[in-house]
Amino acid sequence: LKLIVTLIINHSELLAPRAVKFVCEKLKEIMMQESNVRPVAAPVTLVGDVHGQYYDLLELFRIGGNVPETNYLFLGDYVDRGHFSLETISLLACLKLRWPERVTLIRGNHESRTTTMAYGFYAECTAKYKSEEVWKYFTDMFDFMPLTAVIENDIFATHGGLSPSLQTLDQIRVLDRFHEIPLNGPICDLMWGDPNPKAEGFRISSRGAGYIFGRDVVERFLHLNGVRRVVRAHQLCMDGYQELFDKQFITVWSAPNYCYRMRNIASIMEVDTDLSWHFNMFNASPIAERKGLRAPAVLESNEHFNKTDDREDEDEDGQDHFKDSSDDDDSSSTTSSIGIADTTSGDDTE
Repeated sequence: LKLIVTLIINHSELLAPRAVKFVCEKLKEIMMQESNVRPVAAPVTLVGDVHGQYYDLLELFRIGGNVPETNYLFLGDYVDRGHFSLETISLLACLKLRWPERVTLIRGNHESRTTTMAYGFYAECTAKYKSEEVWKYFTDMFDFMPLTAVIENDIFATHGGLSPSLQTLDQIRVLDRFHEIPLNGPICDLMWGDPNPKAEGFRISSRGAGYIFGRDVVERFLHLNGVRRVVRAHQLCMDGYQELFDKQFITVWSAPNYCYRMRNIASIMEVDTDLSWHFNMFNASPIAERKGLRAPAVLESNEHFNKTDDREDEDEDGQDHFKDSSDDDDSSSTTSSIGIADTTSGDDTE
């Protein structure tokens, strides 16, 4: 796995389809054992949408620290919009597989077959691999991702929002998540919901999925579950984050210059052992480092996987602004040590 991660970070090659299948199958075994509400220990760094902005993801690791020295909780939307969704999800999947207790990946609304067919990941997979095979491996794995997380029984983390059908964490824990995101219902609400300071109760969202909700909904949920705040992603924040309702509801956005044009700042939220937090801000990776980038070749072989394949170029685009977790990334990346610590020792423990 260390070899695989190194090859991905090198950004010159993609994994062979057999390697992708191996990683996804092993990840499903791990995620199957994880709760719908995954417990996460502090300290931990929370990451919002990254949307295929691979080189900005490497910049994020440079700013926030390498795995496994830094624990990460990713809040979903790893693919679509950006040009490098395959590289992004391949790296995160390998890091999760190598350090399952150090990396948590919860599901976002874009970890879906229907959404990825509309917003770029499917097209990127078929362009780079000349087949939908790899897309199927990844989207099958998405079905196994936890829905939410809770940090030290104090901070509830989800991708989107809250649901009128889910009053307690125990109700989330008993949901059957191992399938495509439904078009409506509680799982859909967790993926698609948004806060609105002017709203009272739940209102139908203009997104066409999920609900808009106000302070009263948030405070009731916090009270019933004995947690102090909700942290989520899903909405573009021009300043990298947004704090609502006396900092009880926080949005983290981790894709700088979303869609390569929004010129927003990105952030990660670093939660300490005492549950205090701060935002670490960062801009898109330096443009100069992105010059001359070409489409990555498919990894033809290594000591574990022998497979010949082709190379293609990547293409995706984005749209959306404040509404949907979006893409915006212009990132260039730096060295091959970013994202993975230079360790030679064995397993990690949290």
